[in-house]
Amino acid sequence: MATKAKDEPKDTVFQNGEEDDDEEDDVAQAGDGATADGAKKKKKKKKKKKAAVAVVNGHAGTEDAGNVPKVNGSAGFKELPLGEVIKPAMEIRGLASQGLSEFPLPKEQSYPPRKPINEIYKNGKYPHGEEVPHGRPRGDSDDTRRISSNTDAKTSESMNEDMYQDLRRAAEAHRQTRKYVQNFIKPGMTMVEICEELEATSRATIAEKGLEAGLAFPTGCSLNHCAAHYTPNPGDKRVLDVNDICKIDFGTHVNGRIIDCAFTVAFDPKYDQMLRAVKDATNTGIKVAGIDVPLNELGEAIQEVMESYEIELDGKVYPIKCIRNLNGHLIGQYRIHAGKTVPIVKGGETTRMEENEIYAIETFGTTGKGTVHDDNDCSHYMKNFDVDYVPLRLAKSKHLLNTITENFGTLAWCKRWLERAGAEKYLMSLRDLCDKGIVDPYPPLVDVKGCITAQYEHTILLRPTCKEVVSRGTDY
Repeated sequence: MATKAKDEPKDTVFQNGEEDDDEEDDVAQAGDGATADGAKKKKKKKKKKKAAVAVVNGHAGTEDAGNVPKVNGSAGFKELPLGEVIKPAMEIRGLASQGLSEFPLPKEQSYPPRKPINEIYKNGKYPHGEEVPHGRPRGDSDDTRRISSNTDAKTSESMNEDMYQDLRRAAEAHRQTRKYVQNFIKPGMTMVEICEELEATSRATIAEKGLEAGLAFPTGCSLNHCAAHYTPNPGDKRVLDVNDICKIDFGTHVNGRIIDCAFTVAFDPKYDQMLRAVKDATNTGIKVAGIDVPLNELGEAIQEVMESYEIELDGKVYPIKCIRNLNGHLIGQYRIHAGKTVPIVKGGETTRMEENEIYAIETFGTTGKGTVHDDNDCSHYMKNFDVDYVPLRLAKSKHLLNTITENFGTLAWCKRWLERAGAEKYLMSLRDLCDKGIVDPYPPLVDVKGCITAQYEHTILLRPTCKEVVSRGTDY
């Protein structure tokens, strides 16, 4: 979940046409309205018909009708009469060609994944992330403490073992969920279908239990020029198009220890260079990060790598820019944005990273202006972490605040989740909580229309002995 640089005041944003009257029925969400380019005209030359290829657990094979998998009732696959073969209307590149579906689920896991991670790893010891040396501040030649095996460092780690295991459990749930998502997500699915199936899988694998374990924030599925903080509101009918470029950003947590991790989906190979640039920039930020490293050094290195790329789209070459007012961030317990920010351009704060801190290293690339602004139709909200008590006059506002506190605490949430928690006719009360600063809105963040944006993100843990990229998988 992105951190926006504090370069302008944040306004409370509600859906277009929203009524103040608390007695009005919930207003259906309007779609973006932007339509992707139409499908390419069919060539006159006849092609041989091909049977569809279904990808299951990372293995592709031609399926007859009796073996076509149905993904938990979602629109990802279609159930056919016996003997009929799927005949796709157009060629669609699967995500496996991007390297996104090449790691298998554990043999103990179900398909779709519904078995909790803690039932697979019954000893409470979860897979480690990628363990690599710490980066070091520019000009620092003393590398002896960057991979440490001394007694003090090991003792420090043993004291924090519970925290590490919570993070690793959340990370494994994230890996298995996104593995499944990468297999089922297809053009033609609605954004609501994608998010609800992803969230159902994530809730099952993390073994959701109140505020002890669950989802850390709403599923971001921002499209095209929208870089972050879009998730469909109730009634949103938008459909994923084959020409869309979609950022899948979701989080899991155990005891408030949050994994924040994202990747970009694109079915058209013309976007590959954009994905390559942003992934390279994120991995560069991860490489530079380390104990005692100033945060601005990450931003400078990230920008240098990102902006060394360019992309050709429809015969025109575009430089790939960093979105300068989006940042990575320090993650605290039950606090997705815990104060420190990780810039993705030169400049920014010179504060140093510290031992046992957890960071979301995320980068955003764009072919647009390189800055984002708030859009309408807000879906993401979060209780203000620093607000203790504000008197409320409206009984319905008090009731809504209790619902938020009991279900989400200080974690982020969306309108779909409010309704799932039983909230009804809550729009006026939500406005009241936002106006009083108890709840903060986080509307979609967009660059100029017509451009494309991409995102990659990992969560890293700065252990005393090494740097652990907790959310790393073989997909990215």
